[in-house]
Amino acid sequence: MEIQPKLKNSYGVQRTLTFEAELAEFDGEDDHVHLLVHYPPKVAISSLVNSLKGASSRILRTKHPEIRSKLWGNALWSPSYFAASCDGTPIGIIKQYIQQQQTPH
Repeated sequence: MEIQPKLKNSYGVQRTLTFEAELAEFDGEDDHVHLLVHYPPKVAISSLVNSLKGASSRILRTKHPEIRSKLWGNALWSPSYFAASCDGTPIGIIKQYIQQQQTPH
């Protein structure tokens, strides 16, 4: 089952709009995703990440009940995340990095 295309187009990822944010790039690997998100300084990144994880988890569990057998306990996503500022780095380079995450290294 290929989850990433469904996740990319899901309401969970589209929730960036609720935060006046823009999803600029999305890709990932089997065990994590990479998002490039432009969001206003008034938004706490922890709130944005929590909302994205919660909404995408609900949608994936509803559309793919078979996913439950693959979970550790009841959690779809790890409680942790990594966030970094892209200030000064050309956005094109960051997008290229994210797009290459499915490419074998």
